[in-house]
Amino acid sequence: MIQAIVHYGIHFLLPLFIALVWFKNNWLKAYLIMMSAFIIDLDHLLASPIFAPNRCSINFHPLHSYVAIGCYIFLLFPKKTRLLGLGLVSHIVADTTDCFLMQF
Repeated sequence: MIQAIVHYGIHFLLPLFIALVWFKNNWLKAYLIMMSAFIIDLDHLLASPIFAPNRCSINFHPLHSYVAIGCYIFLLFPKKTRLLGLGLVSHIVADTTDCFLMQF
């Protein structure tokens, strides 16, 4: 139960925190752009079974691979892609935390 709370808390609250602190004037727009990063979870549809409660997403699904994560980090640097990059990286942080919590 605590794992799900932490996982989804990071997914929703970390982008909200980032939006409220660093994008005060346009926090809602920033938050929605960062939340659009959930699109990378479509790669879960390629797995069989689609959902496995004890499976770590990191480096299992194509859009959660180390190569993809490197691309997401690169998106942080250009100003035009920064919000999307922040959303993708915060998504990966949530999934990495979930993988860590699976060990306990």
